[in-house]
Amino acid sequence: MATPPSLRIESLKTALDAAEIGQHPVEVHGALVGLICGGVDQTGDLWIKPLFDLMNDGQPLPTALHQLVCELFQDSVARLSDFDFGFMPLLPEEEEPLSHRVEALSLWTQSFLTGIAIIQPKLNNASAEVREVIKDLADIAQVEFDVTDDEESETAYIELLEFVRIAAILCYSEFGPEPSHEESDDPAVIH
Repeated sequence: MATPPSLRIESLKTALDAAEIGQHPVEVHGALVGLICGGVDQTGDLWIKPLFDLMNDGQPLPTALHQLVCELFQDSVARLSDFDFGFMPLLPEEEEPLSHRVEALSLWTQSFLTGIAIIQPKLNNASAEVREVIKDLADIAQVEFDVTDDEESETAYIELLEFVRIAAILCYSEFGPEPSHEESDDPAVIH
């Protein structure tokens, strides 16, 4: 499933700049995905308050940015809840210099950890696997930005990106909502 053009980094950056919110689009997406993966209530607009707290000191967003964030939320939930949709952190394209992509991955990961910690304050009670993943994500958030644009560094970046992607999916599977089953548990009665 391709990312809709309205949900690309450039669109989000334009909307953030217009609203005079000094966050990078990857920080917004990271925090949003952290909230989702931490188990934020997805019904109605209950997820908006914690995101506004992180993005804009609890203040409402301008209409255009609000709408874009709502679309980003729906897209992220769909991608996380259905493995076939291929969840991926919102990061710069591969045409960008590697140092920019590494910095963006670090920012995304820091924001993800902040979002998940707000919604899931008892991370110490998580499974051993999730606790280990969170620890590894904290290390990734501190990664150095001074990298050379060579094949070895590119490969290392791709491995880190894949780890972060799978880590988010793992957290969502632990803290996110139970999968809904459309069919009832009662077998059909035939007379």
